[in-house]
Amino acid sequence: MTEELPGLDLDRLRTHLEREAPGMTAGPLSGEVVTGGKSNLTYTVTDGSGRWVVRRPPLGHVLATAHDMSREYRVMTGLRDTAVPVPRTHLLCEDTEVLGAPFYVMEHVEGLPLRTESEIAPYGAEGTRRIARELITTLGELHAVDPASVGLGDFGRPEGFLERQVRRWRKQLDASRSRDIPGIDELHERLERTRPEQGAPAIVHGDYRLDNVLVTDEGRLAAVLDWEMATLGDPLVDLGLMLVYKEYSVTGGPSPATSAEGFPSASELVETYAAATGRDVSRLNWYVAFGCFKLAVIAEGIHYRYSQGLTVGAGFDNMGEVVPLLVERAHATLQED
Repeated sequence: MTEELPGLDLDRLRTHLEREAPGMTAGPLSGEVVTGGKSNLTYTVTDGSGRWVVRRPPLGHVLATAHDMSREYRVMTGLRDTAVPVPRTHLLCEDTEVLGAPFYVMEHVEGLPLRTESEIAPYGAEGTRRIARELITTLGELHAVDPASVGLGDFGRPEGFLERQVRRWRKQLDASRSRDIPGIDELHERLERTRPEQGAPAIVHGDYRLDNVLVTDEGRLAAVLDWEMATLGDPLVDLGLMLVYKEYSVTGGPSPATSAEGFPSASELVETYAAATGRDVSRLNWYVAFGCFKLAVIAEGIHYRYSQGLTVGAGFDNMGEVVPLLVERAHATLQED
């Protein structure tokens, strides 16, 4: 008897794998929900010998375009032979009759997402610094990949990217409105009014941060995960959002891992990125403010799902508290800009 998991019918998954990938599994499947993620649902699945990861959208209220399995699958498949470490992809299923939603199966990579001080502490200050520098240089390597050379030339529309992003996240906010959020509409207007001239386009991850990568016991970056918002556009949105995550965790406070001894300051991370890529970072404050807005909208969507009883796992009860903090931070950052 296989274990029942919210959003994942293991018997139906096994039947599908046996039909679409003969020989991949050798027996009944068991699995568990991977904790920590607050957006798409992630599971580890095993038949007792092999081990894989399954990703599918969240249950219930899903924002349009925000949980695109085919985008994640395609970008990781395209990047598999570049300097950017990604898991090997195995199978994409867009037939919602199988599990009730699109999903894909990928390689299980050994490593940990580092979220807390206790998780990063064993690496020491020197190891923490090395991990952070690899995190930022890997971002630079991603932004150096020629999209056309990896089959991603049509992965997005770089022209007008920033304008569409501001508009898109306003629409996502409207789709999750369940309460008054002081200042957030004014923030959207300020972002539109002060939008910078767009930089040279690149592959954009869309949610790049320390706990969206896996780190080995030796302190090396093993895989970049969570590509659901990847596209082609202005890469400074990745850097701006990464700096927001350095200050705020997805649960509403300073992230213990990124404030650990040895982790570089925001200014040092920016300097390292600028030196590695040669990109102009003089208007970075706008991108940080936009990162605050985007994260606030994501958190509000998660808060909405939690209020409807449609989240899986723990850690959602205070997601709504971070939203006004991010709005306030964005306004202050735009004032500095």
